[in-house]
Amino acid sequence: MAYRFPNRQRAGQVLAEALAIYRGRDDLIVLALPRGGVPVAYETARALDAPLDVFVVRKLGMPGHEELAIGAIAPGGVRVVDQSLARSYGITAEIIDRIAAREQIELDRREHLYRGDRPPSELAGRTVILVDDGLATGSTMRAAVIAVRDKKPREVVVAVPVGAAETCAGLEREGATVVCLTTPEPFYAVGLWYEDFSQTTDEEVHDLLERSAERFPAGR
Repeated sequence: MAYRFPNRQRAGQVLAEALAIYRGRDDLIVLALPRGGVPVAYETARALDAPLDVFVVRKLGMPGHEELAIGAIAPGGVRVVDQSLARSYGITAEIIDRIAAREQIELDRREHLYRGDRPPSELAGRTVILVDDGLATGSTMRAAVIAVRDKKPREVVVAVPVGAAETCAGLEREGATVVCLTTPEPFYAVGLWYEDFSQTTDEEVHDLLERSAERFPAGR
């Protein structure tokens, strides 16, 4: 049995140890994929002495089986779709468009709820560490990487406590720098590798972002 993290907070602390090489860089920013990635990223950002922001990405769930991602959307009109999976289940482009339109509304809602009136962080020329609580299919992280790269950062690092081995390897093949602490086999689901995997609330996300903003009022 592979190591199970006690909770997301401890996972973020351990993740920061693996990212220690980035500590002290004045161009560093940590971006969390909400909601579950935020408590992980908060601890990582605090240990690395880096500002924290969210990067809201929405999964495109399979109709009737929403937990299965057939793709994801991210800010800037980015859409990633697993075309082979969509074809195998008979999911047409029209259906994907409807799912994406619904998820776009939720993406916009969450961006306003979490960040309030604060504008998105400037990413051009910066070292960006994208953090989530784990990687299963990787569709949301893949969309995030594409969208962040469009902002012309200096470097993009994907960092997670746990992930499916093939997903982590796939992101590396696509050119991402990936820091994944453990890749258990068989993987099954992210939540299996946490003792406490209780749902992160919108209020928790907002609170953690406010705490970080107090430490870095201008983003750095």
